[in-house]
Amino acid sequence: MSFVAGVAQLAVVVLGAPLMIGLMRQVRAALEGRAGGGLLQPWRDIRKQLGKQQVTPRGTTVVFASAPAVLAGTTLLIVAIAPIVATGSPLDPVADLFAVVGLLFLGTVALALAGIDTGTSFGGMGASREITIAALVEPTILLAVFALSIRAGSSNLGAVVANTLEHPGHVASLTGVLAFVALVVVIIAETGRLPVDNPTTHLELTMVHEAMTLEYAGPRLALVEWSSGMRLAVLLALLANLFAPWGIAGSRPSPLDIVIGVVAIAAKVALLAALMAAAEVFIAKLRLFRVPELLAGSFLLALLAVTAANFFTVAA
Repeated sequence: MSFVAGVAQLAVVVLGAPLMIGLMRQVRAALEGRAGGGLLQPWRDIRKQLGKQQVTPRGTTVVFASAPAVLAGTTLLIVAIAPIVATGSPLDPVADLFAVVGLLFLGTVALALAGIDTGTSFGGMGASREITIAALVEPTILLAVFALSIRAGSSNLGAVVANTLEHPGHVASLTGVLAFVALVVVIIAETGRLPVDNPTTHLELTMVHEAMTLEYAGPRLALVEWSSGMRLAVLLALLANLFAPWGIAGSRPSPLDIVIGVVAIAAKVALLAALMAAAEVFIAKLRLFRVPELLAGSFLLALLAVTAANFFTVAA
C-alpha cells in the first residue's frame, strides 16, 4: 500500500497546487475588498497557456527550453519521496534531507540559468538575485530540519516525522520553536512570497522570480507556474508534517489511513496557505538589501536550533 500512498500524494499535490494558489488569491481578495477570480482561476490560466503556441526567444539555447522540465521534474521527485500522505514511500530509502534540499537547489539553478540564457538585463538581474537568496535559504533549510533530525537519529524525513508522532513534546521545545520560525522564513523566501518577493508584481526593478520567467509563454510558462505552485505546496506540507504530523499514515498504511492522510494534509496545507495569504495583505515588500539580513537572521535561528538540540541530547 506504500505505492498507493505515493500515488495519492503525487495526485494531491499535482492537482491541488493550483487550487491552493487560487485559495491564497481569494483570501487576499476578500481581505482587500475585491471579488477575486475564484478557486479555479489558476487552472483556467494553466489551460489557456497550454493551448497557446510555443514561443522561443532568439538566441536562447537548450538551457532555456529545458529549464521548465527540470524545475517540474525535481519538484515531482520531491513530492514522490517526501512524507506527505504517509511516512513511508516506495522511494523512502532516498527520502533524505540532503537529497530534498539538493533537488530544490537544482530546480532553482535551472530557472536562474534560463534567465541568464535569454541575454536580457531583467533575466540576468532576476537570476543574480535568486541565487543570492538561494545561497542563504538552502543552508538554513538544512540546519533547521537537521536540528529536528538529531532527536530522531536519522536525516531521513520519514523517520523525523515518525519520531515527532512518537514524541510530540519535541516540537514544543526550544529546538522546535527556533527551527519552525527559521523554516517559515526560508519557505517564504524560497517560494518568492512577501516580504521577500511579490509574485504579482510587474515592476521590473523589484522582481526576482518573475524576472527570470518574463520570456516564457505558452506551455512552458504553464509548466513553470504549475511547478512553482507545487513547490510551495510541498514545502508547506513538509512544514505541517514536521511539526504537526497528526493524520499522516504510517509506513504500512491501509486504504482508510491513506484517505485520512490525504484529507489531513489537504486541510493543513489549506490552513497554512490561507494564513500566509492573510499575512501578506499587511506586509510590505522589503528592500532588496534588507533581504539578506532577514535570511541571515533565519540562518542564525536554525544554527541556534541545532545547538539547542545537541545540548539537550547530551543533557538527556
